[in-house]
Amino acid sequence: MEPAGAPPQGCGPAQEAEEPPGSPALPAEEPESRQPAGAHPGEGEPSAAAGRERERCRRGAGPQGPPGRTARGRGRRAQGRRGGEEGGRAGRRPRVTVDSSKAKTSLEALKISLRQLRWKEVRMMRDSDPSWKPTFIVKPDGGCQGDGIYLIKDPSDIRLTGSIQSRPAVVQEYICKPLLVDKLKFDIRLYVLLKSLEPLEIYIAKDGLSRFCTEPYQEPTLKNLHQVFMHLTNYSLNIHSGNFIHSDNVNTGSKRTFSSILCRLSSRGADVKKLWSDIISLVIKTIIALTPELKVYYQSDIPAGKPGPTCFQILGFDILLMKNLKPMLLEVNANPSMRIEHEQELSPGVFENVPSPVDEEVKVAVIRDTLRLVDPQKKKRKDIQCQTLEHVSEANEELLDAGPADRPEYDTTKSPEAGLPSLCLKQVFPKYAKQFNYLRLVDRVAALFIRFLGVKGTTKLGPTGFRTFIRNCKLSNSNFSMASVDILYIDITRRWNSMGIDHKESGMCLQAFVEAFFCLAQKKYKSLPLHEQVASLIHFCEYHLAALDEKRLVCGRAIVDRRSAVVPCQADGLHLPPAAYTPLLNRTATASKFADYRSHRC
Repeated sequence: MEPAGAPPQGCGPAQEAEEPPGSPALPAEEPESRQPAGAHPGEGEPSAAAGRERERCRRGAGPQGPPGRTARGRGRRAQGRRGGEEGGRAGRRPRVTVDSSKAKTSLEALKISLRQLRWKEVRMMRDSDPSWKPTFIVKPDGGCQGDGIYLIKDPSDIRLTGSIQSRPAVVQEYICKPLLVDKLKFDIRLYVLLKSLEPLEIYIAKDGLSRFCTEPYQEPTLKNLHQVFMHLTNYSLNIHSGNFIHSDNVNTGSKRTFSSILCRLSSRGADVKKLWSDIISLVIKTIIALTPELKVYYQSDIPAGKPGPTCFQILGFDILLMKNLKPMLLEVNANPSMRIEHEQELSPGVFENVPSPVDEEVKVAVIRDTLRLVDPQKKKRKDIQCQTLEHVSEANEELLDAGPADRPEYDTTKSPEAGLPSLCLKQVFPKYAKQFNYLRLVDRVAALFIRFLGVKGTTKLGPTGFRTFIRNCKLSNSNFSMASVDILYIDITRRWNSMGIDHKESGMCLQAFVEAFFCLAQKKYKSLPLHEQVASLIHFCEYHLAALDEKRLVCGRAIVDRRSAVVPCQADGLHLPPAAYTPLLNRTATASKFADYRSHRC
């Protein structure tokens, strides 16, 4: 006989049905909706007797039958109640949803299948909820000052002026939840100096501009998409708004300094140091992504052989802050405006230029300190100053015994930078190079691309140059013949040229070469992750090219030594001393090292 209230053997205590992780919480069930607890042994549905028994218990009468039977009945009733609850919960559980946005030719078959299974299609759910639909911002390529920018909800609403090839556009997802100040949306313009490409030197201005919209912000809807003064922060647009505020104070108005925003955020407890760190990381990563192609165009325009950097560029980074203070890059301006005045309408149709204190404070400092950093006479003045200090030191040693009146006076404090404020530009690269060098793989691939361009001034690699790259880097073998090399070149080059706009020059562009390089890396190092595949192939190519350069250098030295050692001797001709052959030993050593490396890699 089992103790009263104990469940029978083989049955556990009544429990709630477990939900899978991440499933939505189900509403609490009403007591009336539960299955009757008095299920008859061996049956899944409640019997009439069980109902009468429940009624007797509710009126206060005890249950009929011996205690043992009652206990077993309770256990079975608990089991029946658990099964009923599970069935009820399963009936109310949300249906499976399927994202059909990636379906192409199978879309119609997928829709029929979902209807038969009574599952929900994600696109249908989102289409029924207009608030979910993302907003897109369309910017014409090559535009400036907000010209031609507009917002859309449906990608089919893109306004095409001419063909896509003649008038391409950049389409971005619109950020709907930006950080607001005084209920207004704003963005940040930071100035970045690209002082040199090789070696890479990057400076960021310590202060920038905060440009505000002129209407209180609301999340985009179909009714307010056209309100540019609410959504677009471009100064050239908002200046035409009647709400635009010109201010002589850098802390107020529709254009303020970025430092004033930082002070305001800091007073609210925001981590301003982390914000600056995130901005610096954003800028460095963006420049690293730009440098490979910049180097290709640099080598085609700048004469080779000139020492040091011969050009620089000031870039305008437009950054938007999210509510969590995460910086988001909007765009990079290659030719940012450095104007320090604005037009003010004196009378209808009559304008005059009025100085802008905010622009002057930020932009003059950027231009002045850029010129200080790239000053070609700076090194010469340092050398002259060092020589002057040495001369003064020697003169003072000679005149130790002379009186103060007899000593000559040397003015070593005067310099062109005397009295100037400290630099407003902060170096961030190579200062933080160690943290970002792992991202410069494509930069090293671009160096290989430039090496085999051949003709000076070109930006595309011909088939001969590509074959030379394969041959010099020892990338062809029995499994990858030169015929396969030609096929790879033709396929990738044709595809990239069909997508490009500039067809003046034929050949393989840098992006196509990078894709081909990645294909070669995947063929050669199949078992490694992609990043390690590319890094390994870069090291492999650089090693073989270094060995080839050493080999050519040894051969060149040998030829020079032979020519310098040739002397007129007897009438029977010329002879070479044994010393002329010694550099060939280095050549043999290099070849043996290469053989050892090849056997090791294989």
